[in-house]
Amino acid sequence: MRTQPAGSPRRFWGITMDGWALGVALLGICTTGPIITESSAPVFALAAWRCLLGAAFIAIFLMGRQWRSLREISRSGWSATLLAGALLALHFALWIPSLRFTTVASSTALVATQPVWAALMAMIRGQKVPSRMLAGIIIAILGAAVLAGSDFAFTSPRALFGDALALAGAIAAAAYVTAGQHARVSVPTLPYSMLAYASASIWLFIVCGVTGTQTLGYSSVQWQSIILLTLCGQVIGHTLINKSLRTISATVASTAILFEMPGSTIIAAAWIHQQPPVQVWPALALVLVGLAVVVRSQTRAA
Repeated sequence: MRTQPAGSPRRFWGITMDGWALGVALLGICTTGPIITESSAPVFALAAWRCLLGAAFIAIFLMGRQWRSLREISRSGWSATLLAGALLALHFALWIPSLRFTTVASSTALVATQPVWAALMAMIRGQKVPSRMLAGIIIAILGAAVLAGSDFAFTSPRALFGDALALAGAIAAAAYVTAGQHARVSVPTLPYSMLAYASASIWLFIVCGVTGTQTLGYSSVQWQSIILLTLCGQVIGHTLINKSLRTISATVASTAILFEMPGSTIIAAAWIHQQPPVQVWPALALVLVGLAVVVRSQTRAA
């Protein structure tokens, strides 16, 4: 029977536990686009309640000994965590509304460009990004561009506005993941997740107030969509991504999230009957090839 070297990450079927956490997180995140598109609740309220309920859910698990860990967070840990929360709020405030203007396929394709920005941020900080990883990112982003091309081929101001929101949301998402990586060096997963979600919800409820968005008085169906979005996207999705950042770089985590694009497109077609154009399928293949290159490059560098 093979034993793992002392100090090495635990593995199951050759994949680290943080790798499995990232995979499960992606499955949860893939449902968010179709849920938001199908829901009739206001977009800013969806984002605000998603973060607040996610923070409340995690707070339950902080009772007892882990609650005391909040007092052990350093000043730099607090700063990085609160910054991550603000960036998460910005990401949601940009990306979630995009799904009301453009298709799930195009929105998730454009928000999936976050690895480009994550890699650029890494290079600005002086980190070296392997050439193989850069090649994989380029291939994956090419696939995202082909997928989004259907909107540009049949240009409309409404679709283009949604595309612009999704692209801006990608930049905010990359910054959020990068800030989260810094925070996770000293802040445990659950305290970090609760604080980031709580601070994001505060910013988003402020946005609701400024824009006059209704935050209460929804129908039971609207509340169901909010709760489902919280469970799939926030509790399962973002929390497990935060956990994976212990051993997985922000660039690789952001690139792996590209799986949201093909996953969301397939779910949208099956659930809300939003049929993607023929151009989607070659694009999905390009994205998967790019992801394979990135993951392989990380394995060789480890």
